[in-house]
Amino acid sequence: AARMFLRLLSDVRWRAANPRWRRMTTCSRRSTSSTAEPHPLSLPAQAQVVICGGGIMGTSVAYHLSKLGWKDIVLLEQGRLAAGTTRFCAGIVSTARPVSIELKMADYSNKLYQQLEQETGIKTGYMKTGSISLAQTQDRLISLKRIASSLNVMGIPCEIITPKQVAQLHPLINIHDLVGAMYVPEDALVSSADVSLALATAASRNGVQIHERTSVSHVLVQKGRVTGVETDRGQISCQYFVNCAGQWAYELGHSGEEQVSIPVHACEHFYLLTYPLKEPLASSVPTIVDPDGRIYIRNWQGGILSGGFEKNPKPLFTEGRNQLEIQHLQEDWDHFEPLLSALLRRMPGLEALQIMQLVNCPETFTPDMRCIMGESPTVRGYFVLAGMNSAGISYGGGAGKYLAEWMVNGYPSENVWPLDLKRFGTLQSSRTFLRHRVMEVMPLICDLKVPRWDFQTGRQLRTSPLYDRLDAQGARWMEKHGFERVKYFVPPGKDLLDLDQSKTFYKPDWFDIVGSEVKCCKEAVCVIDMSSFTKFEISSTGDQALESLQYLFSNDLDVPVGHVVHTGMLNEQGGYENDCSIARLNKRSFFMISPTDQQVHCWAWLKNHLPSDSNLTVEDVTWKYTALNLIGPRAVDVLSELSYAPVTPEHFPSLFCKEMSVGYANGIRVMSITHTGEPGFVLYIPIEYALHVYNEVMNMGQKYGIRNAGYYALRSLRIEKFFAFWGQDLDAFTTPMECGREFQVKLEKGMEFIGQEALLEQKQNGVYKRFTMFILEDHDTDMDLWPWWGEPIFRNGRYVGKTTSSAYSYTLERHVCLGFVHHFDEKTGEELVVTTDFINQGDYEINIAGQRFQAKAKLYPFSSLFTHRRRKDEMELSGYQRE
Repeated sequence: AARMFLRLLSDVRWRAANPRWRRMTTCSRRSTSSTAEPHPLSLPAQAQVVICGGGIMGTSVAYHLSKLGWKDIVLLEQGRLAAGTTRFCAGIVSTARPVSIELKMADYSNKLYQQLEQETGIKTGYMKTGSISLAQTQDRLISLKRIASSLNVMGIPCEIITPKQVAQLHPLINIHDLVGAMYVPEDALVSSADVSLALATAASRNGVQIHERTSVSHVLVQKGRVTGVETDRGQISCQYFVNCAGQWAYELGHSGEEQVSIPVHACEHFYLLTYPLKEPLASSVPTIVDPDGRIYIRNWQGGILSGGFEKNPKPLFTEGRNQLEIQHLQEDWDHFEPLLSALLRRMPGLEALQIMQLVNCPETFTPDMRCIMGESPTVRGYFVLAGMNSAGISYGGGAGKYLAEWMVNGYPSENVWPLDLKRFGTLQSSRTFLRHRVMEVMPLICDLKVPRWDFQTGRQLRTSPLYDRLDAQGARWMEKHGFERVKYFVPPGKDLLDLDQSKTFYKPDWFDIVGSEVKCCKEAVCVIDMSSFTKFEISSTGDQALESLQYLFSNDLDVPVGHVVHTGMLNEQGGYENDCSIARLNKRSFFMISPTDQQVHCWAWLKNHLPSDSNLTVEDVTWKYTALNLIGPRAVDVLSELSYAPVTPEHFPSLFCKEMSVGYANGIRVMSITHTGEPGFVLYIPIEYALHVYNEVMNMGQKYGIRNAGYYALRSLRIEKFFAFWGQDLDAFTTPMECGREFQVKLEKGMEFIGQEALLEQKQNGVYKRFTMFILEDHDTDMDLWPWWGEPIFRNGRYVGKTTSSAYSYTLERHVCLGFVHHFDEKTGEELVVTTDFINQGDYEINIAGQRFQAKAKLYPFSSLFTHRRRKDEMELSGYQRE
């Protein structure tokens, strides 16, 4: 009753503050008297943008679009504004996020909500309480320290505190089992429904039309573009459609003739509300997050609101169910009991407290615990913002801002690839897959996520023809874009179960295994199955393929047949939309190799930028070829014996491609590249020949010491050679000039290409960040925490950037981190040009979970003959330097 009263109160406040909306609102309730209700205002026949969903996401997108100057916007809500998941949201605004872009979204949201009441006159319940994340184990404390180091360099106040300090900040908390905690003093609480209503008010004042009680049945599409929406009250023509339908986003995406796959699934989410304590909790008492206990606790009107993420979640609406508003789902005290026990352990004084009610509401989750935003790869003008994984209020402001920028400017102001809808393919839209995956995802919100953890559900979905063969030889698997890839191979006699369950922030159990694979790559020959790489063929009847690719890529592709070109597919700002290798198969045909997770993104980019010419064809041939990477000095011997053809450098130079026979199999595309800097070849084998060729390679390679290897060995090899990978080091905000790849750009190739102007400007004016290699100098591999990625980089004691990837180099016997160095003005914070001297003349440290390690910066890779002199002396000194 109290909750409904608050809901009604917020409705009344909003309608009173917004007479313009009052005139537009629709009303479908039937009057109990004989007097007919006023006829609802009719829908406009057309608009520039139609937004579906009146929760925190839809209202935030409308607010930010109107702020950016777009006024011809219609927001449609099937029930009442903020009456879906937003109404039930716990209202905790937390910036403590492990993913950088999510952290930035949450920080922006916090700042936005803080001033929203003043801007709109609508009370939002904003209260800066701070939050305390508790650690019951040392590993949990390490994970909090990693987050804290990111928050601090972002300018967000944050500190690691002792259990005693926790008790001082929140006297009701039992601290006996804690080893530490993280305190973020500027985290806040809000009334999420009121925030949504405030955003709607501001949007409405800026010209946005809002219509409640209006359902979208499907989106109209012609020639791959949005043209309008069909509602239960008529059609609206539009250029852009935004799906902010929350748990109904999946069904809405599949409702039209052109389906848009939005992989979200709902689970029941429980929290309880209590009556006020005898001594009511102060409104400023910090929110408690106890991930090891799987619960959160916040003040609620002098009592508490506490919920959590149980180990055995209950998915719902798998069959699809489109009730208008979320009615109160059934209480389930048996299901909530473990969370209640954790609450009473953490706050024993609550034993006698009277519970008002147990709330059960649906929350929407995604397959990888990150929200979904961006434009559909199949329908132009169809944008999505959904799947908040129970963090909707934290992300709402920032997510709406980035999506609005994306729509208005063509790109957001930050790299949002980790959240982009195009990171998923249609394979993730199976309802069975989603149901099983969200049952794993919801508990993972609280689980300790050490580096290199893998999802266990929805596996073995996309596999190489060699999967069973490799699995029988001890392969340990990870998944990328639904494709199974080998991490490493467990030698016979190792404890497989123990190895699979080892999780640590320190030196991992696979260290020696990967080391032996790297050694074999350096000294003999290894085989890595790299079938997951995205593969396209682009061909034409005339010169259309060459001309189109010359416009799309920065390097010169007008090379002799058989040559392979490394090149970037850039955007207008010169940033990498894709990083790939392209082989010229003949005068009119090209073979393009891209990263695994580029399959959907790259296809969409090509489709949107290539001319619609019937003489030009693009085919995704990823599934047609198995790729075997033969790495090592003896790869040439294995291949020459199998093909009876000379493949020495004189006959088969580097970056060359030719079709060959291997064993009995014909039509194998062999490229003299390995993606590691080591000698060798990649064999692109038609899948029906894959097993035969693999067996032949392994049999022939016996006398040369051949063995299988995995992607962990590949990572170590490529990082010590200073090779950047797209999605980790390269993104849409990184240009070739910033990462030492000027040689892959032909500014004077005789025709324009996308991003050319931006690169010419950088060439003339300099760059504002530089991709740099760091060798950790005083780091003990056996005893110290390992770097993984995202660690802050300090130059002369000042923050200058973050690492993007790292690996142990078995050649250098050191850890190598790759990352970008910026140059910030010490007084104003303004970004300045980064010169070679600036990089070379600094003293660097890498911050790993609060501990700084000295590092040597390099702009070029070390020679593989890096001397081991001084190694012994430095090892002896390193113990003292760390104290």
